[in-house]
Amino acid sequence: MHSYLEFRSDSLLDATTDNHVPRGEKVARLLAEHLCGQGFDVQRVEPEDWGWRVQVANDAFPLWIGCGHYEEYADGHLCFIEPSKPYVRRWLKRIPTSEQVERLATALENVVRTEPSTYDVRWWTDAETARV
Repeated sequence: MHSYLEFRSDSLLDATTDNHVPRGEKVARLLAEHLCGQGFDVQRVEPEDWGWRVQVANDAFPLWIGCGHYEEYADGHLCFIEPSKPYVRRWLKRIPTSEQVERLATALENVVRTEPSTYDVRWWTDAETARV
């Protein structure tokens, strides 16, 4: 299941370099603006201590994208989708997530790839994701 998307872009870097301000707002706002055209309803965009969270409306289970700076590169970005597992538990039931998460993953990649400044777009492998 695709859950971690890494890419590079100078134009999507946040203006601030203050280490106390979460990075990833520009990417989160871009996603919020364009995901509706991909069939998703974005409920809110909010800062977290690790970056920015894009909450997506979903009745069956909480669904969101995290956006942050990928420090491997000066112009690196990392987006991750939660849940990142094929099932979640809710009220003692196993709820499948794969179909909805994959739909969101496709939309996420489409939005990122339409930005002219993005390059080196790639999904992390299962082995890379397991290290997180």
